[in-house]
Amino acid sequence: MQHFTELADWLAHCERLHPTSIDMGLERVRTVAGRMGLKFDCPVITVAGTNGKGSTCAMLEAILTEAGYRTGVYTSPHLVHFEERCRVRCEISSAPDLVANFARVESARVANGNEISLTYFEFTTLAILQLLADARLDVAILEVGLGGRLDAVNILDADCAVITSIDLDHMEFLGTTREAIGFEKAGIMRAGRPVVVSDPVPPQSVLDQAARLGADLWRFGQDFNFSGDKLQWSWAGRGRRYAGLAYPALRGANQLVNASGVLAALAALRDRLPVTAQSVRSGLSMVELPGRFQIVPGQPTLVLDVAHNPHSVAALTENLDAMGFYPCTHAVFGAMADKDVGPMLARIGPLVDKWYFTDLPTPRAAAGEALRAAWLAGNRRTDVTATAHPTPQAALDAAVKAANPTDRIVVFGSFYSVGGVLEHGVPRFSAPHLAA
Repeated sequence: MQHFTELADWLAHCERLHPTSIDMGLERVRTVAGRMGLKFDCPVITVAGTNGKGSTCAMLEAILTEAGYRTGVYTSPHLVHFEERCRVRCEISSAPDLVANFARVESARVANGNEISLTYFEFTTLAILQLLADARLDVAILEVGLGGRLDAVNILDADCAVITSIDLDHMEFLGTTREAIGFEKAGIMRAGRPVVVSDPVPPQSVLDQAARLGADLWRFGQDFNFSGDKLQWSWAGRGRRYAGLAYPALRGANQLVNASGVLAALAALRDRLPVTAQSVRSGLSMVELPGRFQIVPGQPTLVLDVAHNPHSVAALTENLDAMGFYPCTHAVFGAMADKDVGPMLARIGPLVDKWYFTDLPTPRAAAGEALRAAWLAGNRRTDVTATAHPTPQAALDAAVKAANPTDRIVVFGSFYSVGGVLEHGVPRFSAPHLAA
């Protein structure tokens, strides 16, 4: 059995354990969890979906914290530091706390000479779940990593499941249609327990699975809905209504759909986790989540967004379009090699005047030059330029050098793209032109 004292050493150990980085299935991780005696003594909310999972978890955390509950949250991946994946009472977990739980997973994994191989995600998920289970929480909010049915988080029986928007992503693992992917996401449902589906047009496979299980389905547009104008919005669901709400602090029109699902989940759990209207208002007004249509103060305008599939890039494009006129938009973009980048580049392309494609620090990533070649293959504009760079920060530096104060710079794509910029800190942003 391995004994490490540093988190980085444990993470390196996890990367070496299993022959593949993704191995869908619950048998191995469930066996190790059983050896650990992993068990939650509080309500558990799981959140699956293609896009909107992180925002949904953040809003649930903010509202429930405002209501006085001790919250624990698990999300993935992280932007800069691994510790970001776990928050207890709104505080990012410490490396020593994580190290202690990594050791517990390792002990269970190799117990009695019967060693079980775990992927990086499975191992780290078990460590974080154990940390949260021991934290004396009132509620645990868990983001599903990939799919749902066979994801490591799904070893737990959620008291309430939330399924956000469903679109085509990770098709090599989840299937090539929304129906197939919806079936995988629906795997987090449990018989007789509430499941909130906030996708306005869910795949039929999701609805069919809810009916088969006898889950308590809360469907957007039928069991809950929202309305609003430019100043405020309202929500109505089964036996509950909120009027005159301020817009969530998270930017983007799509956040109202996410917020609606959040309020439905809280309504479904109101007997166990009651919240007041004031907690809802305060939580939504204070919620924060880096890298989700995040606008950094300064000039030129800097937008950070982890949009990395066609559906999320379409939402990003609409949000950018709503920002108004900018003389020039510079785009920094990096992505994994398995992504279908053509539709993403085509969707946002009409808004971009200068591209800065970047390598990313992972073998799974597409090279910046390969992304630039993909863009060239579909580009029909002669007034747009494109260059490739070795790191997200180098790409951003090139964009800053070329930009005027009234321009806009958008960093989007993989978490590595946005994280590579945040890693160096961008608390305030000013182009060199302003120094004169």
